[in-house]
Amino acid sequence: MNSLGFGEYLLSRWDNLLETSIQHAQVVLVSLLIATLIGVTLGILTYRRPVAAQLVLAVASTMLTIPSFALFGLMIPILGLGFTPTVVVLSAYAVLSILRNTITGLRSVDPAITESAKGMGYSNWQQLTKIELPLAWPVIIAGIRVSALLILGIAAIAAYVNGPGLGGDIFSGLSRIGGANSVNLVLGGFLGIIVLALVFELAFAVLNRLTISKGLN
Repeated sequence: MNSLGFGEYLLSRWDNLLETSIQHAQVVLVSLLIATLIGVTLGILTYRRPVAAQLVLAVASTMLTIPSFALFGLMIPILGLGFTPTVVVLSAYAVLSILRNTITGLRSVDPAITESAKGMGYSNWQQLTKIELPLAWPVIIAGIRVSALLILGIAAIAAYVNGPGLGGDIFSGLSRIGGANSVNLVLGGFLGIIVLALVFELAFAVLNRLTISKGLN
């Protein structure tokens, strides 16, 4: 079988590339949501406790030192193959930036503002939800964006555990380099990830506009 030109390949495989790109985006979004819940919650619980904050940051940082292939491999005997181990691993990698930015953002709120809120009779919960989190949100969302771009790439490696997404084409192409359309498979997967990264960037730009007060930009 002769290799197609890359343009011809894209046209012939358009439906499949679209489907796998959607799967890739879905697993990243689910993982990002879980990581955001974990990171923001831990940040809120520890930002006023330096020792606890250092501990959770150290644990989250340690996760990034584990090679992704190794971590995916460790998940196989525990969670098997497919969607679940993919989400667990991606969530683990995504937590650090969100956690660190949550702690940094909350600590950066001017103490004079929180003191004024106390003087107005705000409870600790009201201070957090009405003042501190809104002021820290630009920093928090920047951490979420960094994590999203990080795991967009790592998600391709999830093909190692039969995870969904564009990694399947990339691994398939790499495993038969020299064969018909092997390079096209790899390039198609890479192109899909690049396009998704641009889509995520656009989505975060819109989210910034919708959720951050103009006075905080």
